[in-house]
Amino acid sequence: MRNICIVTGARPNFIKTAPIVKALGRAKAEGHGVAFCQVYAGTEKDATLEPSLFDDLGISRPDFFLGVDCENVNELTGRVMSEFDDYLNAHPTDVVIVVDDLASTMAVAIVTKKRGIKLAHLVAGTRSFDITMPKEINRLVIDGLSDLLFTAGQSSNTNATREGADLHKIYMVGNILMDTLRLSHDKLRMPPVLLRLRLTDCPYVVFTLNRRALIADKALLEQMVRVLADCGLPVVAPLRSEAAKAVGSFLSQEARKHFHLVAPLSYLEFGWLTAHACGIVTDSGNVAEEATFNGVPCITLNSYTEHIETVKLGTNVLVGEDAGRLREELQRMKDGAWKHGSLPERWDGRTAERIVQILIDSVERV
Repeated sequence: MRNICIVTGARPNFIKTAPIVKALGRAKAEGHGVAFCQVYAGTEKDATLEPSLFDDLGISRPDFFLGVDCENVNELTGRVMSEFDDYLNAHPTDVVIVVDDLASTMAVAIVTKKRGIKLAHLVAGTRSFDITMPKEINRLVIDGLSDLLFTAGQSSNTNATREGADLHKIYMVGNILMDTLRLSHDKLRMPPVLLRLRLTDCPYVVFTLNRRALIADKALLEQMVRVLADCGLPVVAPLRSEAAKAVGSFLSQEARKHFHLVAPLSYLEFGWLTAHACGIVTDSGNVAEEATFNGVPCITLNSYTEHIETVKLGTNVLVGEDAGRLREELQRMKDGAWKHGSLPERWDGRTAERIVQILIDSVERV
């Protein structure tokens, strides 16, 4: 029996690991000799891990919580390393899967390799090419340590090989987010807030905001919010506390009649909201990917994206931090003059299946 440990560091990671958990469960039932454990770097009381998340994704809560909860990324890195080292002392592990580019992800990757355990990186090879970004450093370290690099597309493959990764380590498995979207498509449900706002039959724009740098830049954020508030369409913004507070400080009573700050939604409700929107304004790469999958126009408030296929092939447009460009693209969205998108290669919902087969092959060769 080979033991596989799946480590997540934040709520969005579960959306990407859920298909792998399900695929590993099927492999175990079929007698492939694998066992797996879900480990979360945070605490059991993490408010972002609402019970509906796991119900919506069809998976159980993590089997083990490292219990790390702090703001300082360097302190977090050290504490996760220590806690995960203790976890490995108590739990025999043959393969560790880490996701994305968080500080906790990097911490787990370092401990895994120091222990001589096989390391697999899910969504490897993504780059912003901005070394001043902490997440870019995390990506470089994690990819450099990984034995198995699971990439979403050819551009990620190119990034990994350019940096010297051995070709036999790189597997273009496709976009794991699409597995979850396809599995969830028929389960999406309309959020009740749309009934309350009387927007069930009206075009609306969805606004999401998570990037701390943008939330902290009050002058810039105010420009963006004012442009959105004046776009001529209802705006629905399911924001968490810090972002909601920042955005709300710029909204007049008049603006609040059509710019609606609402509570965060469940995964399936948020999926319905974005799939039926006439457009999305976001700073999230995951949301931009979902928009391309659903064929919904998307404006990203950044000058780069780690998911360039959403721009080259999909429905995503980058406006940087330019309020003027945001206004122009919103007008294009309203006019129905948006570009037509297509699905990139291997957005077919079979990514988890490919990953698990690779994992089974790798552990059976040991």
